[in-house]
Amino acid sequence: MAQVAFNHAATITGAVKEQAFFLSELLGARVFVAGKRVGKLTDLVIKENGALPVVTSLCVALPFGESALVPWDKVESVGSKQVIIAGDSIAPFHGEPEENAVLLKDHILDKKAIDMEGRELEVVYDVKLALKNRRLYVTDVDLSRYGLLRRMGLARLADLIYNLAETIRDQTVSWKYIQRLPDNIGRFRGDVKLNVLKEKLAEMHPVDLADILEQMDPEQRVEIFEKLDPEQASDTLEEIDPNAQRDLVESLRIEKVAQLIDEMTTGQAADVLSALSASEADAILERLNPENAHKVRAIMEHHEENILDFATQDYIAFPPDRTVEQAQDDYRLAARGKDVVMYIYVLDTERRLLGVLDIKELLQAEEKALLRDVMVDNVIVLESDSTLKKAAELFARYEFRAIPIVDEERKVLGVVTYRDVMGLKHRYVE
Repeated sequence: MAQVAFNHAATITGAVKEQAFFLSELLGARVFVAGKRVGKLTDLVIKENGALPVVTSLCVALPFGESALVPWDKVESVGSKQVIIAGDSIAPFHGEPEENAVLLKDHILDKKAIDMEGRELEVVYDVKLALKNRRLYVTDVDLSRYGLLRRMGLARLADLIYNLAETIRDQTVSWKYIQRLPDNIGRFRGDVKLNVLKEKLAEMHPVDLADILEQMDPEQRVEIFEKLDPEQASDTLEEIDPNAQRDLVESLRIEKVAQLIDEMTTGQAADVLSALSASEADAILERLNPENAHKVRAIMEHHEENILDFATQDYIAFPPDRTVEQAQDDYRLAARGKDVVMYIYVLDTERRLLGVLDIKELLQAEEKALLRDVMVDNVIVLESDSTLKKAAELFARYEFRAIPIVDEERKVLGVVTYRDVMGLKHRYVE
């Protein structure tokens, strides 16, 4: 995740790309309402209700010792210099956080970070946040001395001291390591306790470990991964998100990758290698057990087969002006001998795909309604040049029982079923 030192405000209403910054960059920012400066940002309230805590409110110091608690959905833009609040006045937000509210500055900054066994590690000098999909998430705590200098406004000096070494400048710890804070947070004056010891990561389930590794910076990810035993590393690599998986594989020694690939099933190995360039995949395949390499190559070749080779023409199609009642009456006859009977595809006279209707939806719809009025028109499709691998990805993601294949004009060329794609894996290696 890229670091961004904000010199301007990030517009919340238009936020699309993920943007990252630190709590120390936001604290003290001037707060504006209707073009008028009303106070300064003093803290952020968070809620731990998911994989990462989300910011729910902003604490604002007002003149004459008053304060305001601004809901996050009222924030138009946020940055190191200013925060803009929607509305005409700050008055509706006067007040303070509840006693059990979790405050990043008050409850996290400057706390000692200790491990599960109570051993002191470092001090939390800063907190890293990410603005994504119009929400502000807490992603990491910064335990580095670089973080302390940056918080003091001495980032340039820190760069000179550490000679721009990324591994030193960004020694953050994912929030995944942080144990859930106590419910009586208002009386919390203790240390920030790490959820797991890095040396104990190998004891975690591969799915949980993959979830943690995905949240780390690339350097941290490689450092942790290198310490895992081959079996644990192989199982974890299978579970990691494809983008993080590709970055990780490219950062490891090729001999290490080949060892991990040899530990996988042939289908899983093919999935990992398919995310790499042809030259990288070939270099790894050359180092595999010859029998495994042969099987993996066979699967990868099938991955690139055109999906039309697996399509069927035996599906149900009705015109858009047919009523639900008519479609129900015609369904029994139309379904005879068909491979795809759980979906009704709505096509025009040129056989262009207009929509799709699940048989359950057809049976529950108003009888007098037209199919065009009850169909789903945002249909997930495969294109004529799509590969078997692409089809498998869509089936895995959406869990459909069939997917139509269309040309550039949306004319249906055929339909591919789940069983004909996902049931192939055992035949790849024969």
